[in-house]
Amino acid sequence: MSDAAPFPSAMPPRAPLEMRAQDLRAAPTPRVSAPAPVSPTLWRVATFLPALIGTVLLLYGLYAWLAGAGMTGLEWLLLSMIGATFVWVTLSVSTVGVAIAGLLAREQSQQRAPASVAPLDVALLVPVYNEVPWDVFGNAAAMLDDLAARNGPHRYTLFVLSDTRDERIAAQEWQAYQRLAATARFPVHYRRRAENTDKKVGNIVDWVTGWGAAYDAMLVLDADSLMTGRAIERLASELSADPDAGLIQSFPMLIGAETLFARLQQFSNIAYGWLLAEGLALWSRSEGNYWGHNAIIRIRAFAQSAGLPHLTSRGRDDLILSHDFVEAGLLRRAGWRVRFRPRVTGSFEETPATLIDYTLRDRRWCRGNLQHLRLLRTAGLHPVSRFHLLHGAVSYLLSPAWFLLLVFWALLGKDAETNVIRYFNEANPLFPDWPPAMSHIDSAVFLVIMYAMLLTPKIVGAAIISAVPAATRIFGGHGAFLGAFLTEVLLSVAYAPIMMIQQTKSVLRAALTRSEAWAPQRRDVQRYPLMTLVKFHWLETAIGIVLTLGLVSGLVSLWLIPIAASLLLAVPLSALSGVNLARGAPRSLALHSPYTLREPAIVARARTARAEIRAELSAGVPAE
Repeated sequence: MSDAAPFPSAMPPRAPLEMRAQDLRAAPTPRVSAPAPVSPTLWRVATFLPALIGTVLLLYGLYAWLAGAGMTGLEWLLLSMIGATFVWVTLSVSTVGVAIAGLLAREQSQQRAPASVAPLDVALLVPVYNEVPWDVFGNAAAMLDDLAARNGPHRYTLFVLSDTRDERIAAQEWQAYQRLAATARFPVHYRRRAENTDKKVGNIVDWVTGWGAAYDAMLVLDADSLMTGRAIERLASELSADPDAGLIQSFPMLIGAETLFARLQQFSNIAYGWLLAEGLALWSRSEGNYWGHNAIIRIRAFAQSAGLPHLTSRGRDDLILSHDFVEAGLLRRAGWRVRFRPRVTGSFEETPATLIDYTLRDRRWCRGNLQHLRLLRTAGLHPVSRFHLLHGAVSYLLSPAWFLLLVFWALLGKDAETNVIRYFNEANPLFPDWPPAMSHIDSAVFLVIMYAMLLTPKIVGAAIISAVPAATRIFGGHGAFLGAFLTEVLLSVAYAPIMMIQQTKSVLRAALTRSEAWAPQRRDVQRYPLMTLVKFHWLETAIGIVLTLGLVSGLVSLWLIPIAASLLLAVPLSALSGVNLARGAPRSLALHSPYTLREPAIVARARTARAEIRAELSAGVPAE
């Protein structure tokens, strides 16, 4: 199909590799692999058992309060919802606990890079769809230059795999490709598909079946991915040294953040994310997950075991959208190890600049992750792979669950007189039975428990950094770090109710509509007009007005003030999310992190390459 495409193409001779869609109803016979060097059982028990115990204790306390006059169906529903939401919160806390225990025990979640490895032929794949050409090729140029400077044992070839539909962008891609191919010290190829069948999944499959047999491994990158030569070499060497590894995932750190919202994400990723990543690596071991980019994959393992079928149900034929989780599960099902390496430094990606951009990307992810519920019955999946699928879906279902809990809490009122849902009684027999109204003290205890558990990973990460002088120095010192930490926590709490409503809408969209628009992620700084903000956040604003009226009239518990304020101020908070902190913000409010204070060399190199390519494309300078 690709050779016949009526578009400019520069590809090597074809090397076909068969890749068939897997049967999800019949498990294959897994290959025999060497036993894992360290059993993850202890770490898994240490992760899941405390989470279950903590949830049971909370439910027992709530049950004792609710059961004073006997339990009703609605009370059991409320208790079940609290348990279903709280267990995932406690799981994050216990994952952090496992990470700390592993660090104290000097547990190695990964070995050092192997000293001697067999050279691999590695294809660097960059699938693109209507992306900014100078950003894509600028990043590619920086990575290839960094790899060439290392002069490592592996052989690399870059492929830009275009699904671009915009002819103007496609012409710029071809020009940028010609420029890069003329200057790179590694082979560089470009292919644009005539039809973007099956989106990114089809783009990768088209390459595997057309050229995959010529390479040992593929490093899959996103359009905004950036990796140092050292990180790429490390992944390739680890894959070479472990013949049972089918996929090795790095931990991408966020770069390029300039707006308030992007810097919130970046600070959280760097300051706290490493703890969750370390804990996940300890208990997942050979049953890790795949995030679709910045990961190296053994090509023949992928072709033999990770081909995705379409999902058919009631006459519908659906593409598996969040393919990465499923591909990881299928690789493990076939006996290949899927490993997570959070200590492989030098793996980067960008993040959406504003709350609206984040939400638009999240809608696509929501639809794909909810689809995982249909895949839980896949035959032969490892239990941990099933957990990854379930966790992806639950991460979105938690938002409507929290929203329903918010509704219940508001209806309970602040005392017996303001409880909208009342007991059956002789004077009012038509109302359903319900527990006594939640008192101010009960509300405070419940709220403190929930926020304490939600903030524990952040507090622990901040405490560890604060206790290590070298760590605080790379954040700009104790004062700067503490200021950034407090700002991040306060703003995260402020944005959480808005994101709860938006994710609830995303879940409903996924349930009630067939598809989501496939569009490139907006990565540049974008300030939205007021009317756009109002249209986007009208529902949050309306709910905020209702809660505020309830507070003013004394019908709603005062403990809902933070949530009501966030929803009422959704429009200004969304506008605030796009404020550029990189241009003149006071140092104490700039939410600095190590990568904003000391830009990695590869990032500076990529920015320079982007600017050069952009200038040439804008001026219409022909490639040499």
